[in-house]
Amino acid sequence: MKKYIVIITLLISISFISCRDENKTAEDKLETAIEEVKEDLKANSETLSDDVEDAIEDVEDEINEIKEEAK
Repeated sequence: MKKYIVIITLLISISFISCRDENKTAEDKLETAIEEVKEDLKANSETLSDDVEDAIEDVEDEINEIKEEAK
C-alpha cells in the first residue's frame, strides 16, 4: 500500500513540475514576439510583395481609366 502512495505522489509531483509555466520577463516575451514576426515576414515576403505589386497595378489601371474618361 505504501508503494502505491509513493508512486502516486511521485506521479503527481512530476505532473506539476512538468506543467508549470516558465517565468518570462516582459522583455523576453517581447523578444520572442519580435522573432516570430520576423520569421513570418521572411516566410511570407514573396506573397506580400506580389500583393503590393498587384495593388499598385490596380491603382495605375484606375488612374489610366480616369484619364481616358476625362478626354
